[in-house]
Amino acid sequence: MDITSYMPVKVVCGKGCVKANTSLFTSFGKTCLIVTGGNSAKKSGALRDVTEALEKENISYEVFDEITENPYTADCHRAGQKAREINADFIVGIGGGSPLDASKAVAIYAANPDLAPVDIYSMTHKNKPLPLVLVGTTSGTGSEVTGVSVLTNSDNSMKKSISGPDCYSKVSFCDYSYTLTVPYSVTVSTALDAFAHACEGYFSSTANSLSDVYAEKAFEMLSEAFAFFMNDKSLPDENMRETLYIASLYAGLCLNITGTCFPHTMGYILTEDFNIPHGRACAAFIPDFIKISYEFMPAKAQRMSGIMNTDCDTLCNMIEILADINITIPDEAFERYSHRWSDPLKNFSRTPGNFTSASAVEILKRYMS
Repeated sequence: MDITSYMPVKVVCGKGCVKANTSLFTSFGKTCLIVTGGNSAKKSGALRDVTEALEKENISYEVFDEITENPYTADCHRAGQKAREINADFIVGIGGGSPLDASKAVAIYAANPDLAPVDIYSMTHKNKPLPLVLVGTTSGTGSEVTGVSVLTNSDNSMKKSISGPDCYSKVSFCDYSYTLTVPYSVTVSTALDAFAHACEGYFSSTANSLSDVYAEKAFEMLSEAFAFFMNDKSLPDENMRETLYIASLYAGLCLNITGTCFPHTMGYILTEDFNIPHGRACAAFIPDFIKISYEFMPAKAQRMSGIMNTDCDTLCNMIEILADINITIPDEAFERYSHRWSDPLKNFSRTPGNFTSASAVEILKRYMS
């Protein structure tokens, strides 16, 4: 039994956890830059709670609220410059996956003034990033507990991840009540993202006994949520919101050990070229991934289905309905995608079976054109 893992984040979980633990901010300095998007941090109440906590502890701050969905390296780089201008001692990231992932990059850029926007992908910076505190407001990415950040390269608009010890927060505040204001469509998309993390991690060649425990807990919780989504188009109640948020953390803990497989890699193109939200974009390829897993890892696939009280066909159909993808990919795009995936990709090699760029293109042609 292998439980090899690394996750150095202090996770503070529960309703009202920011207000109850304001002293945790004081260990990182007297000035910070808050990194967030334009709306969710304010609407959820998370920004108010954080600023009140900082003021209570006499910590000065400024807010950089220009992070967009699928954050661009150039915007993160500008935020890093802003952090240096105010002599920030640490960064606080508030929001869903995009602001949290962006904050990880901002902490690196802030400590490395010679780093150009694109240079972050090499992860060869000299200085350690500024300390980072994260406050999540959606139930999807699990970025609060991972050493991964997905950024959009401002030079070519392509999504690519960075990862490693410098991408972890020092503290993550995990308060499900901040997700109560998330609209229905985003709630479903982020739940699909969490399921993709757990499912891809569960069948990855890098899975171990501990990641399996995390994935199975996520399956159990998300099964309840998916049944709700299939039968009711109303917003989840508070109990379901808490279930979704904790499920996303379990899925993130799984992902942090295993990494993802081909659905995430292929999902990037749907977001880049067709503006499909990340969770739904990844979920578009999860039915194919599940069927491949049933072929190459049948016992484990049956175990997943048992936990979710379903079978392969029913589960795949449910994911397809919730993802709701209806696009047409032009013929000329397939060569471009094939070329993009021509180099050996970790996400493909982790997939059960001998999955290649040709396999990916066949899936696109069969289901998307």
